[in-house]
Amino acid sequence: MGPPEEPIGLSVTRTAKALSRAFDAALADGGGSLASWLVLASLKSGLHATQREIAEDVGVEGPTLTHHLNRMEAAGLVTRVRDPRNRRAHRVELTPEGVLAFQNLLARVQAFDLRLRAGFSEEEQTALRRLLARLVVNVAPGGPAGGDQGRSEGLHRREEGLEAGRGRARESS
Repeated sequence: MGPPEEPIGLSVTRTAKALSRAFDAALADGGGSLASWLVLASLKSGLHATQREIAEDVGVEGPTLTHHLNRMEAAGLVTRVRDPRNRRAHRVELTPEGVLAFQNLLARVQAFDLRLRAGFSEEEQTALRRLLARLVVNVAPGGPAGGDQGRSEGLHRREEGLEAGRGRARESS
């Protein structure tokens, strides 16, 4: 009997960390970071303009976003102004330099994505997306939905959300 197989969660975690480090390096080579890319992509999509909307889209707390926006504003990538309809809200806009930074990072994101897809057929990529989505469903609060029907419906909704996110990135280009 050979050594026990590594738990799948550990394999996925190790893979995610390796991919994350490589993605961070690709963005850093372009003068960016994951945080700046997410903010630039959110703004470029045109769907989010207030700090609160951007924080929700990017998945960070308001104070964390404020830290990133301070840095990006100092670099001339974004501007912030009070929303005339709601003085408590700040609207964030890309500057021309921010648009250039987005385009530069977008090229790096696309090149990184091509690198990841190398050697995978379309069918394998589709299967990988489904398997990854299933892992997300499996670790959701309450575990997998009862029966195969609930699981496939949950996966379908998750895949639709992933496709919508990819569409936003493509539309932003």
